[in-house]
Amino acid sequence: MLRVHAVKSLIVCATSLLLFSTAIAQKENKQPTGPLITRTTTRHENYRLPFGGTVTVVGAPAGSLTIEAWQKSEIDITASIELQGPNAAALDQLAVLNTFAVDVDVDHIRILTTGTHDREFMKRVAKNFPKNLIGLPWKLNLQIKLPALTDLEIDAGVGPINLSGVEGTLRLNALKSDANLSLTGGLAAVLIQEGSINLNIPGHSWHGLGAEIRMAAGTVNVGFAPDFSIDVDADVLRAGEIQIGLPNLKPREGASIAKNSVRARNGNGGATLSLTLGDGIIRLRQLEKF
Repeated sequence: MLRVHAVKSLIVCATSLLLFSTAIAQKENKQPTGPLITRTTTRHENYRLPFGGTVTVVGAPAGSLTIEAWQKSEIDITASIELQGPNAAALDQLAVLNTFAVDVDVDHIRILTTGTHDREFMKRVAKNFPKNLIGLPWKLNLQIKLPALTDLEIDAGVGPINLSGVEGTLRLNALKSDANLSLTGGLAAVLIQEGSINLNIPGHSWHGLGAEIRMAAGTVNVGFAPDFSIDVDADVLRAGEIQIGLPNLKPREGASIAKNSVRARNGNGGATLSLTLGDGIIRLRQLEKF
């Protein structure tokens, strides 16, 4: 739940902005017809975060997300906010709302996006905001460093996602993304509607309960170390196929390796990697370097 102290400054600024917005709302009720100008601002923030903590990211409708693990017991956030509007005055108005807040607990950091895309947020703090400025494109690009043993909860929109070195529980939802994930363990649940997922597992076994990767349409590429031990359940539900480039992958029972369904074991088996794709290609391959 969004805490008051995390967004207090946003609400105060937005409320004061309404004094100006109300006066011009009636005059500016049409979408901009000319070219839009772009303004990019950056923010950098740093907080203590113990190993074993949790980070929640609620992203913008569009933008990139890069998360990597490091050895410090803190989280480092670098953000780039890209706004588009018809003029400088409009960009000033949008900058108050299209941004993010950081809610800090002892062991839980929440990075929460606010903006004109969020109807409930707009009803609370900006009812009289000029309608012609609602729906203009904007992006939030985040680069985050955090302790390796961190649980992650991510809700993203459209844009690339890069994640490496994190070994806690992972829940990742995205609308459309080309996601590059380098994972070695934990409990992972990844759901992306459209795009591609490149999952590399640079270890000899999965340290944890396993992973579930789901995508409606696109490509899922999974790379294993040569002697990696894991059980693999893979399914392409409609159009597409499963391509196998693992010499040590064996059926777990009977003829359980087919064009669109695989129940197999690599090495000595172990945790289960579940891959489900609606339409597209699943590729299981061996990493050359790891």
